[in-house]
Amino acid sequence: MIKRLLIANRGEIACRIIKTAHAMGVETIALYSDADHRALHTTMATKAVYAGPSPALESYLDIENILSIAEQEKADAIHPGYGFLSENAGFAKACQQKSIIFVGPPASAIDAMGSKSEAKKIMAEAGVPLVPGYHGDNQSNEELMTEAGYIGYPLLIKAAFGGGGKGMRVVDSSENLKQQLESARREAEKAFGNDKLLLERFVTKARHVEVQIFLDQHENGVFLFDRDCSLQRRHQKVIEEAPAPGLTPELREAMGNAAVAAGKAIGYQGAGTVEFLLDGDQFYFMEMNTRLQVEHPVTEMVTDLDLVEWQLKVASGEPLPLDQESLHCHGHAIEARLYAENPRQDFLPTSGRILALEWPETHGNLRIDTGIQAGDSITAWYDPMMAKIIARGSSRKAAIEQLQTALAQYYQAGICDNRDFLAHLLATHEFIEAQLSTDFIDHYPFPPVSMEQRHQLLAVAAIYQFETQAAQKPVNDNLFQQQPGSNLHVESLIQLYLDDQSWQIRVSRQKAGYQLSFAEHDLFITADWQAEPQGISCSLGISITDHTKGGSPSDNTLSCRVIPLPGERLKVILPDISHEVALPGHPMEHEEDQDNVPLAPLSGSITCVMVNEGQSVEQGTPLLMMEAMKMEHCITAKEPGTVERILYKEGDQVAAGSPLLTFTE
Repeated sequence: MIKRLLIANRGEIACRIIKTAHAMGVETIALYSDADHRALHTTMATKAVYAGPSPALESYLDIENILSIAEQEKADAIHPGYGFLSENAGFAKACQQKSIIFVGPPASAIDAMGSKSEAKKIMAEAGVPLVPGYHGDNQSNEELMTEAGYIGYPLLIKAAFGGGGKGMRVVDSSENLKQQLESARREAEKAFGNDKLLLERFVTKARHVEVQIFLDQHENGVFLFDRDCSLQRRHQKVIEEAPAPGLTPELREAMGNAAVAAGKAIGYQGAGTVEFLLDGDQFYFMEMNTRLQVEHPVTEMVTDLDLVEWQLKVASGEPLPLDQESLHCHGHAIEARLYAENPRQDFLPTSGRILALEWPETHGNLRIDTGIQAGDSITAWYDPMMAKIIARGSSRKAAIEQLQTALAQYYQAGICDNRDFLAHLLATHEFIEAQLSTDFIDHYPFPPVSMEQRHQLLAVAAIYQFETQAAQKPVNDNLFQQQPGSNLHVESLIQLYLDDQSWQIRVSRQKAGYQLSFAEHDLFITADWQAEPQGISCSLGISITDHTKGGSPSDNTLSCRVIPLPGERLKVILPDISHEVALPGHPMEHEEDQDNVPLAPLSGSITCVMVNEGQSVEQGTPLLMMEAMKMEHCITAKEPGTVERILYKEGDQVAAGSPLLTFTE
């Protein structure tokens, strides 16, 4: 049995592996880079060892150094987690040569499935249906563009090695195919060290359904049912659930048996996932992930199994703990991935320091997998996923409600995350009715902040500022030193900034609460304030009188939290919306392009400059590519003009908000 385990990863998955290893009595060795020197996984492990500088190539992807650390620390085994080296056949082979157990499949199996194009050949020989496409060795732009013409549009470009949406592009026509091919190559090279691509016809209304398989070293294999992962943005999963809703028992068994057969065909061992496109009752092989999946917790929740425990046992040579007949699926589980990103700005990753953070209380039907804590910084070096919130219920409806409650109870201040967007998806009628497809998010985008939500946010902030002024305490004090409402201050005109718009709200205290006057509304609010370790929370009773509707009142009750932030700002968190509000004299800094000068939307590096000084461009012309958090972002011209000066070259690091190019008058 493995006694000492090195974890060649970081963050959430490292913490996840450490928990199971310690429960099994296995010592753990964590790695950390410069950016992760205070990370949660380093404090949870038995021992933490420095792996190198922040860039992954110099730390978490440095095979020689990782193996050297494993030998120095006398590790019996290495668990690669997911991402980084988890599907690197060379790493698995190097572990074997050093007599270190690789917690994963043999290098030969990774080789067979590591290339999506080779995997498709194997599946074709095994009789598994494939989506029409090209997965040949000729990788010239000319050949790929010719094959694209045969396949037809819309077309999907995919990196032949790797996953997670890296190196993946949907192309609607031949016009920008060459540019998209070159961008996908660069992204694939950076993420996986290999720029080979394949092409597939893009099936627009298909579902993404995957099957969890497990095989041991004794030729035993099982499938642990299935998951639906259709809700994706930028080809990265956002919400996953198990089991996949709406599958007939016959279809479920057919997909499961096909997945196990695929694993046996390549001599697979350990945890793996076979991904299918499901179009009606016809399924097509997409790829096989030769590692533990990010979304494995939903399978654990419905099977009451620990897949990491199974991994360690199988890697130690033990047979599978259960056979197919002994496996059962109970209830339903749904996972939401919490990302540091801005859903209102095309899901651009965000970075910064987490100033306040609280998770909902976990229990048997709610689980939080995370590697972050208050005070941590989200950097541009790594993937922007902050946590996974997993809920289980006796039915799919119960699981949805459990997850909605958890998201409403979670709060974070300091950076922008996608909590509100996740709540929006869970509340859509089509999701509740399981009308799922891979283009779901395209059809149900994040709606703009409504006027009702603006008034609620402003009302909460106005009352907070009203009481703070009355108590003569600065807004960035963490706690009220006296109960709000206990002073003699009775009326004030409060000025606030929300989305660069100035609002003036007259607040007066009434016997039972507060009266707030807006241009179109009067709000009467009762507030039960509670001091918290970070900021304050309250339960609000809101009665709104809408002057545009003849003054008829409407009632609403909601809970909220207010967190003071540096720079005279407040983070106001309501169940379905959270937003920063700025106080008088401190309007929110909002970076807009001025005089057609494009600004960096996030901190990252320049990967490709696509224009020259003196070149005339049209609106929408690609100017340069930026890379951050393992994703490329194309910066385009806002309007026609002539490039005057290019301010950065390829490889340069750029801070968010920095001007990138200038144009002539």
